[in-house]
Amino acid sequence: MAQITVRQTGSPIRRTRDQRATLAGLGLNKVGRVSTLEDTPSVRGMVAKVAHLLEVVE
Repeated sequence: MAQITVRQTGSPIRRTRDQRATLAGLGLNKVGRVSTLEDTPSVRGMVAKVAHLLEVVE
């Protein structure tokens, strides 16, 4: 299955609890961390929810 790699570029400080939980669900918690995940609709939705804190790396 396809993979998607995301890098955290923004801090979760002063973000809502659900945005922090979404970052944790993606395996991210500190700026600069990189996570490789399966490219599923649920992961795409999580990435869209916190897109302002992430960048997608090819």
